Amino acid sequence: MAFGTRMSEDASFALLDRFVERGGLWIDTADCYSFWDSPTGHGGASETVLGRWFSARPGVRDQVRISTKVGAEPLWPGSWPENRAGLSARAVRDAVAGSLDRLGVDTIDLLWLHMEDRSVPIEETVDALAELTADGTAKRVGASNHPAWRIERARAHAKRIGSLPIDAFQLNSTYLRARPGAPLPGVVHRFGGLNDEQRDYAIEHGIETWAYTPLLSGAYDNPEKSIADVYDHPGNARRLAVLDDIARERGLQRGQIVLAWLLAHGIRPILGGSRIDQLDTAMDAALLTLTPEEVEAMDAPA
Repeated sequence: MAFGTRMSEDASFALLDRFVERGGLWIDTADCYSFWDSPTGHGGASETVLGRWFSARPGVRDQVRISTKVGAEPLWPGSWPENRAGLSARAVRDAVAGSLDRLGVDTIDLLWLHMEDRSVPIEETVDALAELTADGTAKRVGASNHPAWRIERARAHAKRIGSLPIDAFQLNSTYLRARPGAPLPGVVHRFGGLNDEQRDYAIEHGIETWAYTPLLSGAYDNPEKSIADVYDHPGNARRLAVLDDIARERGLQRGQIVLAWLLAHGIRPILGGSRIDQLDTAMDAALLTLTPEEVEAMDAPA
């Protein structure tokens, strides 16, 4: 998210180069990143930096897959969230055209609907996605921050018209469990947190689940950051004790064990780090395999 805003182009390139060197495959961005840090009040900086990186690294596009999102860009500075691009057919087409231009690519490997837009029938949005997948502009489509029932309607309509259905979710998820009904820190979307129904729906229908903010912005290991109060309850005290034991026995950071646990459950954690050491730590975690006993201990009911 920080490419081109909080992170300089040189720092962004260094992180991307290291990612590819370590065998990284997926790079996830959005057309609205990061409007809140941009002097213009609009997004696009992240995609622009990525486009320059692709241009400066001939052949790298063949080594990685790019996913980006549409629908959350503010219509004018300061207008978010009340006035954003949304998911009308025209908005989707215009947003994708802008992303392709900034990225300097002709194909998006996975196109996400960034957040739901109830001012537009989901069928209209799916029709627009169908055009993009039919002509190869988007290879796949996914949905971030949507309730399961909206995804079911979208998938049913896609099947009726013979287009590719949504096959990926992107939601906030981590090892600790928030108190039911409590707002998640940093999650401004009504249906942004992965819940049991969404997870069950994803498993039953073979939908990939991607997790954003899996490391609580560093709070698992950074002593200068505290775990939010929404996670402060007896159940999580037990979960943290188990996490501490496994991390200590393994000689690893707690966050690494969290990443390995998510992967053990088939959930793809998204790294939002901005330093090479953070990237390397996460990539090391992706190589870990927890034992069945460790997974069972972490999964045990609180």
